[in-house]
Amino acid sequence: MGFTDAIRTCFRNYVTFSGRASRPEYWWFVLFVILGGIVAGILDGIVFGAASVDTGPGAISAQSNGPLAALFSLATLLPGLSAAWRRMHDSGRSGLFVLYPLIAFFGVMSFGAMFGGIDMMSGDIGAAFSGLFGIVFAVAVFIAVISPLLVIWWLTRPSQPGPNTWGPNPHEVSR
Repeated sequence: MGFTDAIRTCFRNYVTFSGRASRPEYWWFVLFVILGGIVAGILDGIVFGAASVDTGPGAISAQSNGPLAALFSLATLLPGLSAAWRRMHDSGRSGLFVLYPLIAFFGVMSFGAMFGGIDMMSGDIGAAFSGLFGIVFAVAVFIAVISPLLVIWWLTRPSQPGPNTWGPNPHEVSR
């Protein structure tokens, strides 16, 4: 599957979370989203001017997202999520694994707020990692940091040979 075929397939399956997506289909679409975001950002700068956001005293200004980049991101959010979901199916995993980093992040934040009484805005990070709670919290933070890398690794795995629970192998089906 080529670049244009992958884009066409992902937009045709805009919110299709069933079935399987091959590695080329998913990764060509990821490349399209990255390149499209860059182009939209450049167009935002040309059309709407280069607005900058002050990130603090003595800090370097950062470009803010303009309306075109925001619309592009919004338009590609669901097809990207559904392609990742189908890609997980292709590697033999449930699509829910795509959401694992979000679940881990919110779990760590909830755990820290409920059991540690941590005010994340106070800046007292040392208190968060003290005692037994600190050990458990450090492990939870480690899992939250590693989980996106694990999901990316799963997305790079080869297709599960033959049909699986989510359908036939996309490499073995002629379209």
